[in-house]
Amino acid sequence: MTDTAHATAVDSFKSLRKTAKMPVIFLGHGSPMNAIDDNEYRRSWQALGAEFGVKWPTPQLVLCVSAHWLTTGWWLTAMARPKTIHDFGGFPKALFDQQYPAPGFSEAAQEISQSLRQPGSAIPLSLDLQEWGLDHGAWSVLKPMFPHADIQVIQLSMDYSRPPAEHYALGQQLKGLRERGVLIVGSGNIVHNLRTMQFGAPSNQAYDWALEFDQTIADYLQTGKLDALQDFQALGAIAQQAHPTHEHFLPLLYAAGAVDTNEAPQFFNASFQAASISMRSVLWA
Repeated sequence: MTDTAHATAVDSFKSLRKTAKMPVIFLGHGSPMNAIDDNEYRRSWQALGAEFGVKWPTPQLVLCVSAHWLTTGWWLTAMARPKTIHDFGGFPKALFDQQYPAPGFSEAAQEISQSLRQPGSAIPLSLDLQEWGLDHGAWSVLKPMFPHADIQVIQLSMDYSRPPAEHYALGQQLKGLRERGVLIVGSGNIVHNLRTMQFGAPSNQAYDWALEFDQTIADYLQTGKLDALQDFQALGAIAQQAHPTHEHFLPLLYAAGAVDTNEAPQFFNASFQAASISMRSVLWA
C-alpha cells in the first residue's frame, strides 16, 4: 500500500478521532518481575505514563507489539476483553496473580486491519477474536504506565518466519495511526540472551559483546540510521550473541518504522539486567 493510500485509509476511520501526533515508545521489558518489583524500571514506566494527559494527549488506543506473540502471518487482537496471559514459569505467585483488565477495541482493530497490509502482499492483517490477549510483554509495562486499565489496548503479532525488513516495513505502515490517538509501544530488549545471564550482576555491568551491540544500535538510533536496524544481523558475532533468537529485537523495528526522520530519540533505562539483557528504552516525540 502506498503512503497516499494508507493515509486515505486512516482518514476514513470512524472509531478513532484525529489528535495531535502521539509519541512512539520502545520499552526494554526484561524480567517479568519488573512488573511488580519497586525498581528503577517500573518507576520509569510509572513516570512515563503520568506524562499522558499532561505533556501528550491521553491515548485513545495503545497498539503494542510484544516479543511474545509470534504467529504465522500478522494478527491483531480484536476481542472486547483481552485476557491477561501469564506466559512464563518459575516466578512467585504474586506475579501470576497480576491481572490487567484493559478493554480491547474491536472496531478500531477492524479498521486498522483493513488499513494495513501483510508485508509483501495486498492482504489485510488477520483478526484474532479469542485466542490471544495481553501477554507479559504488553501488560508488564502497560500496567505501571496506565494502572487504572482504562485505556483500550490491542496487540499486533509478529511473523517470526519473515525477514527483519518486513517487520520494519509494517512498522512504517503504522505512522498514520499516531495522528489518530494511537500510542505505539514496542516491547522487547535491544540485547536479550537468557543463556548467559549472571544473576545479581549490577545494572552497570554487562558482557563486552552486549555493551558493543547495545551501543551500536544506540548509535544507529541517535544518528537517524533507522533503516540500518533491519540489517542488524550483518553485525555478525555480536548480533548472534546479543540475540540467539531475535524476537526481542523485532519490536524495535516496528517502533523505529513509525518514526519520522526529524524526531530525535530520547533514551532512558540505559542499563542491563543480569549482564546480558539490555533495558535501554527509547521515546520519540
